[in-house]
Amino acid sequence: MALLFDDISISTIIGAGSSFKGNLKVSGAVMIDGDLDGDLQTTGNIIVGETARIRGNISAKSAIVNGIVLGDISAPESIKLNASSAVIGNIATHKLQIANGVVFHGHCIALFDETSFEAETRKQNELREIKSKSIIR
Repeated sequence: MALLFDDISISTIIGAGSSFKGNLKVSGAVMIDGDLDGDLQTTGNIIVGETARIRGNISAKSAIVNGIVLGDISAPESIKLNASSAVIGNIATHKLQIANGVVFHGHCIALFDETSFEAETRKQNELREIKSKSIIR
């Protein structure tokens, strides 16, 4: 299973030692090596570097994670969690690759069939919405 990006040109970089607070919406590929406190939505691919710490949800075409993500990752094309990564949140994708030594705590939807994937993703989003509105968490 190849999890390589077709387009390797990166349009947005948050470098090591940098930090950003707030939701970020980007067109194209993104490389995060710094700290992001907020949700990230991109039309392209995302690479989370080893020094990256993200506290928020990620929505991308595909994702390679080497750092820490405290939030959900939705990347329909593919998600690759490398040995140095930690993800505390839910994952939704068609293709998933997890290396030895990864810390992952959450629910995972990894279905190749598009119809099943969409149905399960919709169900999880509804449950998350209901939970966010409940008094007891």
